Amino acid sequence: MLTLVDLAGSENMAKAGTEGVRAREGKAINKSLFELGNVINALAKRLPFVPYRNSALTRILRPALGGNARAAIICTVA
Repeated sequence: MLTLVDLAGSENMAKAGTEGVRAREGKAINKSLFELGNVINALAKRLPFVPYRNSALTRILRPALGGNARAAIICTVA
């Protein structure tokens, strides 16, 4: 199975001056990225509980992150 996900990046709302719908979207992106970090940390530390259900993103990526799957993460930082 191949899963491609565009994470869109973290949003700095104060710097961008976002409001309304865009602010809610930015909050959702930040929450998803935070929860993805929590899942990756739990997997790296081999904790008995991995919080996959805390975000829709981590629920979608569960098969790619856990078990015997291989995952590659490509990051572009500007």
